[in-house]
This record gives sequence, C-alpha cells and structure tokens, in this order.
Amino acid sequence: MRIFHGTTEIAGQMGILSSALNKKGHCSVGYNTFHSYLGYKDYLINTDQEGLNEKYNEIINEFDLFHFHYNTTLCEEYSDLPELKKRHKKMVMHHWGNDVRFHEQARNNNPYVYTGDSPPNEEIHAKLIKITEYIKEAIVQDYEVYEYVKDYYEKVHVLPIAIDLTHFEPHYPAINKDKPLILHAPTNPDFKGTTYVEKTIEKLREKYDIDYRRIEKMSHEEVISLYADADIIIDQVLCGSYGLLSVESMALGKPVLTYIRPDLVPTFPAKLPIINSNPDTLYKQVEMLLEIPELRREHGMQGRKYVEKYHSHEVVVERLMAIYSKL
Repeated sequence: MRIFHGTTEIAGQMGILSSALNKKGHCSVGYNTFHSYLGYKDYLINTDQEGLNEKYNEIINEFDLFHFHYNTTLCEEYSDLPELKKRHKKMVMHHWGNDVRFHEQARNNNPYVYTGDSPPNEEIHAKLIKITEYIKEAIVQDYEVYEYVKDYYEKVHVLPIAIDLTHFEPHYPAINKDKPLILHAPTNPDFKGTTYVEKTIEKLREKYDIDYRRIEKMSHEEVISLYADADIIIDQVLCGSYGLLSVESMALGKPVLTYIRPDLVPTFPAKLPIINSNPDTLYKQVEMLLEIPELRREHGMQGRKYVEKYHSHEVVVERLMAIYSKL
C-alpha cells in the first residue's frame, strides 16, 4: 500500500509512522509544509503549498491512502477532497489538539488550560464540517482530543503517540547526585505553563541546591542529547494530557511531571508513571522527587517500560494498520 501523510508535521509523527509503515513493507512518506526550528526530516519531503500544487496530480495518482494531519489536506479550502473521494481513495484525518480544541469546552473540563493557539470556535467548526463531508473517520492521540471531534465523525480512533526507541537509550537518574538537574523544554511557553514552572523553580531554590535549564530554539536532535543528563523533566502543566516530550523523557528513563486531568486518568493504561502536576501541586511533586532520590530512578524505570509497551512505533503501527484496513 502507498500511503501519503500530510501536510503538517506535528511532533515528528508523520515521519515516525512512515518509518514504521515502510518497515512493514508499505511505501509511506510525509509531505510537510510546516517548518520550525525542531528540524524534522526523516521520511519527509519538506515543501510548501506551491510545491504541493505542482505535485498535485502526481500525488493523487501515486498514493492509495491519504492520512491527513492537523486539519490540513493537499489543497487550501479542502478542494482536493471531492476528487479523492471520486477516485475512491481511502482517507483519514489525524487531529492533534490545538487544531480542534474548542475554547469553552476545554475550559469546562480544565481550569488551567491555555487555548490561545487554537483558532476561533467558528473556524474550527467550519473546517470540521467541510472535512467530514468527505472524510468519515479520524484519529486522535488521546481522549482529551477525542471529545472535541467525536460528534463530527462516524468513527474516531485513539492511537497513542509513536516513538522510535532505537534513538533513545535510557539514562536513569543517579540517586546520589548532589545537585539534581531539572529540565523544561517549552516549544510554546504559554501552552506549557512555563511561567508556573519557573516560579516553582525559584521557590524550590530557596530550600534546595538544584540546577535548572530551560531549553528553547534547538533542533529536536540537540534537545534529545541534552535530556540524557536530566534528573527531573517538567513538561506541560496546563493542558491536561501528555505529549511527545513526556513520551521521549520516559523513553530516556526520566521522571516526568505533567498535568493529567483527573477525568482522563482512567482512559490511559493502568499505572501511568507520569507524576501528575498542575500549577497548584507542582512544588509539592518536585519536592517529593528531591527529598526521595530513589523515586526519581523508580519513576524513570517505570516510564521506560510504559513507553516500550504502549508508545513504541512497532506497537503503534500495528494498531494503525488495523485502522487502515477498515477504512
């Protein structure tokens, strides 16, 4: 099967999924029009809308299945969808969060959430109406995103974030480190809650001898190399679910602090090793890890096992192919 991914690369997922699909004997590639300092490039053709327009006929003829991401398709205003449907191409839309996070709905379930990156509700609704005229099934990473789109599609599949573990050798925290290193890597400080994180760090410094590093504007490869030295990683403390940084941090054997909405906790596999932390509880949770170094290592080891079981791209791709087979 020849599989098109496009046109917005989020958290390296188009490339990671394409890698796993190719290993399974399919031909999968991502066409990406969203470019950032993270520098994703594996299994991607980095292009722009003009480049997609030039390749339009070639793409729709070449591929059998179109796996779209982040409310984007080949053409602006979704003018490609009628033609793809006419040709009986399989299609699925993969939503990631900010593309469909309705503002009031998000705040109803989460007093901390930041939705400043999401379009106005009317725009989200209009796009979903246009898309679902032609695409009847969607994929989301978790049940936080599921709630925003479940009433628009005939079926919504929950597929965990994928990660290629061959790139992640675990480095479990030492229990006898005199000055623990805490890392925080905000791709978007407002969304991640960086202000709350750094206020907590300043308060902790009054009592503990700690190092803190905020990582920004680095390529994905550079960031991963820096994670290895961390003893504690604080990810996002507002959203209510976890993303790629949490998964990568667990893969490296690090204890991860992220806010998981209480109502969503049961939707994840049992014994989720993330240390649940929001702006009101973050200080207490980090303090616990500083006071009990053994917990840092224990959570790191549990996190690695969790990722191996649920987020390895070899595991995720099996679920993805099952979704494809029934489209």
